[in-house]
Amino acid sequence: MIPESRSTPRPSRKGQFTGRHITIILVAFFGVVIAVNVLMARFAVSTFGGLVVENSYVASQHFNTWLAEADREKALGWKASLERNGAGAFQTRLVDSAGKPIASAKVRLFAEHPLGRKPPVNIALVEGAPGTYSGALPEGRWYVRVLVKAEGRSWRTAGEVK
Repeated sequence: MIPESRSTPRPSRKGQFTGRHITIILVAFFGVVIAVNVLMARFAVSTFGGLVVENSYVASQHFNTWLAEADREKALGWKASLERNGAGAFQTRLVDSAGKPIASAKVRLFAEHPLGRKPPVNIALVEGAPGTYSGALPEGRWYVRVLVKAEGRSWRTAGEVK
């Protein structure tokens, strides 16, 4: 005869919080934290090129002068388009407050790569049509500053060119 085996039934684990649950929760939590940190670090490195001013104290001493210059330039009412022409070169069209082209000006372009991966470019732009100035600018994304000297006045503008 076969002896009867007595086994006690296992208690049901349904609805119990186990070590497996806490492991899943901890891995998910730290996975999200690490993913967000990596994403934020990537955005920080790819969008900010670094130094804004060499010495903030010295810059603060010139702040009011810079504001006065900006007010004088704004009062001129000049406008510029910053773009690439069909040949890939940089082109700007300058107009005065009445919308007339600003001809016979001396125009310089200062271009910096946003992340500093390419060396800065300093170009004297050449006038093609009246009020339209162009020059060779390497391919890529650039932050450009344009300095215009015309009619005995100076005027600046800046922007991004892709």
